[in-house]
Amino acid sequence: MTVLPLGILLPEDLLANEFVAVLAAFVAINTIVYVTLAVSKVLPKLYLSDLVDGRNRRGETRSIHPDDAP
Repeated sequence: MTVLPLGILLPEDLLANEFVAVLAAFVAINTIVYVTLAVSKVLPKLYLSDLVDGRNRRGETRSIHPDDAP
């Protein structure tokens, strides 16, 4: 019975190389950025004006018809 390798096996000294470590860090940071962008696209938009009402509303109406609701 023969054992077939699953995937590409790289030598251990190649994986300990500084270039591979820098490449792995780049891929990790890139993955985090893309996951953050994907999650932000899935979530609904949040507008600051929905949370903070910037308009100054009068406490009482100044209409010539004071009984009408504003």
